[in-house]
Amino acid sequence: MNQNHTLAEPAITSQTNGVAALLLSVVFGFGVIFAVGLAQADALHDAAHDVRHANGFPCH
Repeated sequence: MNQNHTLAEPAITSQTNGVAALLLSVVFGFGVIFAVGLAQADALHDAAHDVRHANGFPCH
């Protein structure tokens, strides 16, 4: 029985996916910094407080 084994060509998509993930991370990071920088302190406190309760951590 003659079997033809072919080697897979190196995937360029892994490098493309890495670059896309990096760019998405940078955009998301700047978005978070920008949003937090413009938010009022009370809004940040309330958001953190709500997240603590949603995850079951007591805070008072």
